[in-house]
Formats: sequence, C-alpha cells, structure tokens
Amino acid sequence: MYPYTPPLQQAICLFKYQGKVSLAAPLAALMIAKLPPLNSIDVIMPVPLHRERLRQREFNQSLLLADHIGRYLNRPVVYTNLIRTAPTPAQTALSRKSRLKNLRRAFAVRRPESIIKQRILVIDDVFTTGTTVNECAKALRKAGSADVFVMTLGRTVGFDMVPDRVLAQHPYRL
Repeated sequence: MYPYTPPLQQAICLFKYQGKVSLAAPLAALMIAKLPPLNSIDVIMPVPLHRERLRQREFNQSLLLADHIGRYLNRPVVYTNLIRTAPTPAQTALSRKSRLKNLRRAFAVRRPESIIKQRILVIDDVFTTGTTVNECAKALRKAGSADVFVMTLGRTVGFDMVPDRVLAQHPYRL
C-alpha cells in the first residue's frame, strides 16, 4: 500500500471519478511492485460496485486493477460472485462511525459452493478504515472461503485510518 497522498491521490481520482481508465495499467503496476509472496492464492476478486453505481460510473476501478494483477499472477479474476447487495452512499464523505454502519451486510456471495476452501485475494483502490474490505472478507468467510487476503493501492493518512499495530498483526490477511 502506498500513502493516499499527492500525486497518487490525484491519479486515483482521475482514474475513478473522471474515467481515465488508461491509468489502470500503471496503477496496477504500482500494486504489483508491492505484492507480497502470494503463491497460495486461488482466485482474485475485486470489491464490487452496486449495479446503480456501476451504471453511473460505467466501470469498476477495482475490477480493472484486479484484471492486471490476475494476469501478472496467472490467477482467475472472478467479478460476479461477490456482490454488493445494497446501493450504499459513497464512503468518502462519511465519518468513521457512519462508514462502519453504512456497509454492514452490504456484500454477499452468489455461489458459495464455488469458493469453499478457496484462498481469495480481494482488490480495492483505497483503504481508509478497512470497513469495505472487512465486510467483503466477512461475506467470503461466511460463504466458506479458506483465507481472504486484501490488497489496496492507497492507504489514507489521517485520524480515522486503521492503527499501524492492527495492520502489523494482519498486514494482508483479514
């Protein structure tokens, strides 16, 4: 993870909010450069967007990043099994407390039988409080996955971020 500060912050905003999808490859290359040894990963899953948000944005930035990482790792990218069940407000403008409530039970697994005992790498763009990836991990573990690992491009630097001591205990595994 890189600090979510300029110039990375501007690049992610251009990519995510202004549709500069040509930034997917160089941003994914930054993630690939920081990949820990993950030889045991079975499948890669991007954090899903709700269909309404996907219709507005026209692409899922996490899926574009995951596609590049999947090609590099020679692992399948499955983007239809982990779903967002509710059209939740964007996390960016919410407080830490609101973020925790906003995504509670917002993710589900369509075909649980397909992930039983699978080791899954979840890809997202920015890690702030960890709420999004934690909720994804809960849904995947509840459905029977063996392990859930998480990788994000950026990590916010601020008052509401996850303390380093927590990340040190679980740097990639949730």
